[in-house]
Amino acid sequence: MSPQQKVLIVDDEPDIRELLEITLGRMKLDTFSARNLGEARALLGRETFDLCLTDMRLPDGTGLELVQHIQQRYPQVPVAMITAYGSLETAINALKAGAFDFLTKPVDLTRLRELVTSALRLPAPGGASTAIDRRLLGDSLPMRSLRKQIDKLARSQAPVYISGESGSGKELVARLIHEQGPRSNGPFVPVNCGAIPSELMESEFFGHRKGSFSGAIEDKPGLFQAAHGGTLFLDEVADLPLAMQVKLLRAIQEKAVRSVGGQQETVVDVRILCATHKDLDAEVSAERFRQDLYYRLNVIELRVPPLRERRDDIETLASHVLKRLAAGTGQPAAKLHPQAVEALKSYRFPGNVRELENMLERAHTLCENKQIEASDLRLAEGNCTAEAGVPDLTRIDNLEDYLENVERKLILQALEETRWNRTAAAQRLNLSFRSMRYRLKKLGLD
Repeated sequence: MSPQQKVLIVDDEPDIRELLEITLGRMKLDTFSARNLGEARALLGRETFDLCLTDMRLPDGTGLELVQHIQQRYPQVPVAMITAYGSLETAINALKAGAFDFLTKPVDLTRLRELVTSALRLPAPGGASTAIDRRLLGDSLPMRSLRKQIDKLARSQAPVYISGESGSGKELVARLIHEQGPRSNGPFVPVNCGAIPSELMESEFFGHRKGSFSGAIEDKPGLFQAAHGGTLFLDEVADLPLAMQVKLLRAIQEKAVRSVGGQQETVVDVRILCATHKDLDAEVSAERFRQDLYYRLNVIELRVPPLRERRDDIETLASHVLKRLAAGTGQPAAKLHPQAVEALKSYRFPGNVRELENMLERAHTLCENKQIEASDLRLAEGNCTAEAGVPDLTRIDNLEDYLENVERKLILQALEETRWNRTAAAQRLNLSFRSMRYRLKKLGLD
């Protein structure tokens, strides 16, 4: 770390300020201290900081106000919140407001050093955009919005719940969040929660000691240990049995795990990302998913749009897939006949991008003269619409999709035109701010 890196410490307790100053000074960092919001804002106006550590309770306001102030005026500065022990709701609110991470009092110095080191490795805002553009194809409004959110979430340690239909690219989104963040040098460990037999689940997640059960012929680390210093991606998290949900919640809360047959806990430093194609709210209501775990995992929700909501991207995606299929064969990529392009744009794609890839792979093999005709696609008639881009309105589910898609496009356009000023966007659409907030939440854009 460069000795020029500066950290702003905001706390009204002299003992805490001194502890943080000494610890960070030993890390060769320059520290500036403020006792309240007013002093912090003044220092931010005079100096350029690489990190801010702030207490939640300040004499003239809250650390949450400071997080919001920094997000608006100095978005390149990561902020970590220091909260009282057990103030989980406060910490979650800070993460939702844009805080990088949080610490609880009494401050664990090892955890503090890890947090500071991680925060100072953050790339500049927007610096990851080129890599994201290259991996996450498409120039539709939903995709532009998704890339912006990935760029922002990569600069946080908040747990993210990635929602979306099967085949829409949830694991790719999780990988991008990991790769563009400060944990990019650490492991990315994906796990399909629905693919692990329930009797092996605890051993898979937390590891086991030799002899702890029949067949345990050697010590084996679990997924949490494997992801230490990196990211653990829990795909299809809604498929976890309730008994395992309890153990997962404890591991996340305590940041420590105990292997099967082990006597001591092992500290783990892991960022949790999760995904499912199921409606987690409905799973909670049906008591198939624990509400307390839901709140820990769903600090921030990121919705991945289905392919039918971004039909303008289909031709670009198809061209990319065909070039990839041709790579290494020494043959030119197959071309799509204009009627085949229109047929793809009029298809509902219940399997999303994954279905498009499988469809093109089959068509690429079967087509004549390197040209894919509409007939080569073998589209299922029940999922084709009356005309390209417009759902068959005789089916109510299609009509709902269509109307929701139109609403999303209009709101995203208004947000982009007003530089994501929600109040101004609401005025442009002649909506109350409360109505705008409701629609953003409903459409997964908040």
